[in-house]
Amino acid sequence: EVQLVESGGGLVQAGGSLRLSCAASGFTFAYYSIGWFRQAPGKEREGVSCISSSDGSTYYADSVKGRFSISSDKAKHTVYLQMNSLKPEDTAVYYCAADPHYGLATTVDDYDYWGQGTQVTVSS
Repeated sequence: EVQLVESGGGLVQAGGSLRLSCAASGFTFAYYSIGWFRQAPGKEREGVSCISSSDGSTYYADSVKGRFSISSDKAKHTVYLQMNSLKPEDTAVYYCAADPHYGLATTVDDYDYWGQGTQVTVSS
């Protein structure tokens, strides 16, 4: 059974940093993408950043480019999202998700497996 567990969320002041972790277990896929998504109250879930296991390619939403960085540690089966220069508009529940296919998946509909989410709150 595939399980994704997020951690690292919390409350931070604007301009601060957080690092989210997504620990994966039960993976038997040769290729996959891991994505970070977020959902603010009253808004649709949106893609933040994704990484492909096949070639390490990455995707970033325009709103986080230059501030967020995604990385993976395959030995630990963990994907990280380093978030710097946080803004109040980054406040949301952050989810990690997995898509068991070759290539880089970037949209919500591409992903089959989801974690429970971790709250990130950025105060002004």
